[in-house]
Amino acid sequence: MAMAVAAVPPPTARRPRVASATPHAVVDTFSIGELAREFGVTTRAIRFYEDCGLLLPERAGRNRIYTVRDRIRLKLTLRGKRLGLKLAEVKELVDMYESRRDTGPQLRRFLGVLARHRSQLEQRLGDLQTTLDEVLAQEAAAKLLLKTRTSA
Repeated sequence: MAMAVAAVPPPTARRPRVASATPHAVVDTFSIGELAREFGVTTRAIRFYEDCGLLLPERAGRNRIYTVRDRIRLKLTLRGKRLGLKLAEVKELVDMYESRRDTGPQLRRFLGVLARHRSQLEQRLGDLQTTLDEVLAQEAAAKLLLKTRTSA
């Protein structure tokens, strides 16, 4: 999961609103529905990520207001999920990404997570290759048997 992301969302996803505390400042915010549409996930999934501590939207009454920071965290969460990482791993990596600590430990942790994940994928790939080889052998045997029976 590459941790470098653009800090500015694409223009189509931006929705400028005037911040109430400073009337002349424009803040990019998003509704839960906007994020769901943009990333092709359900609002329930976004609320689940919020429950896991991956997203921390502000509240305006009962409405959730997501910031650019939340949008980036959602993007990184979905990227980690596509890589097959556990949500706890994604949260740890995203939290490290946002911290101002030395990047050396962060990169070593990220490399460790990726190495473990790669190892698991390689194991699964080996298992799949073994199964495929068995299927191919059975297929060849069945074809040979069918050929000898239809020839006789």
